[in-house]
Amino acid sequence: MNKRYIVIDGKAYVWGELVKLRREQLRTSAKQKQLALFEMKDDYRPEAERTASGRYVQPSLLAALES
Repeated sequence: MNKRYIVIDGKAYVWGELVKLRREQLRTSAKQKQLALFEMKDDYRPEAERTASGRYVQPSLLAALES
């Protein structure tokens, strides 16, 4: 068999065509842009209130009630 062909699962494929198709796949995948699921918003809360553990360690609700 000629070196320009590759046999996959008993079928002979032209190597140059496979390379051309793969390059086209890479070009199209590089052009695709993944859309965001939701809009990113900035979190303006104090750093301790941004996580559940931070809110547990430094609760601000009780501090507001004590005043």
